[in-house]
Amino acid sequence: MQKLIYIVEDEPDIAELIAIKLQSAGFDTRIFDLGTSMLRALSDQICDLLVLDLMLPDMDGFQICKNIREKPDFASIPIIMLTARTAPQDKVQGLELGADDYLGKPFDGKELVARVNAVLRRCHTKPEKIYRVHPALTIDLMAHEANIDGKRLDLTLTEFRILKLFITNPGRVWSRSEILDYLWGTDKIVIERSVDVHIKNLRDKIGDYAPHIQNVRGVGYCFVENP
Repeated sequence: MQKLIYIVEDEPDIAELIAIKLQSAGFDTRIFDLGTSMLRALSDQICDLLVLDLMLPDMDGFQICKNIREKPDFASIPIIMLTARTAPQDKVQGLELGADDYLGKPFDGKELVARVNAVLRRCHTKPEKIYRVHPALTIDLMAHEANIDGKRLDLTLTEFRILKLFITNPGRVWSRSEILDYLWGTDKIVIERSVDVHIKNLRDKIGDYAPHIQNVRGVGYCFVENP
């Protein structure tokens, strides 16, 4: 299966050149000229790697990187910054914010492909992160799936993300507005009561584990390890 690479670059000629080089190396690509449109796309389909320019019309590339690293769903996406900003302080800042590699413009196509392959190899060797709720409910953050007694649960993306939010933050009380912000940020207008519908459906699907998700009256929801 082809690896999917998102390219965030507002110069059409450069974006097309990057895409051609990566496609010739066997990758699938998708081009975005705005950071905001790429972030929205991640909510529908997570890419295998992101090639990110820094100087964009709507958002600074550093802020995009920071935003991705702060989101549990996206934090593990490999990022290569490809930019004309080649000053040492820019490179240091990019790497400190979580970029996996930093390449200056103008760039060599073969070097870009080599760096993409190297970053993907490094990330592929990272151990899978699996959370377990005793005795048999697990979520696999790398595979984006939840299981009970080894049987995969038929969860929607929203239900999985809510379950992941709860399991990875046991004991933390989440308000409905915080859950909505985690799910969609400011990009989608929905009512807070929709959270109740998603959580009801999630409880139905996890069956005997439903009591782990508790309602905190007047506040929101909390996941407890020992209900």
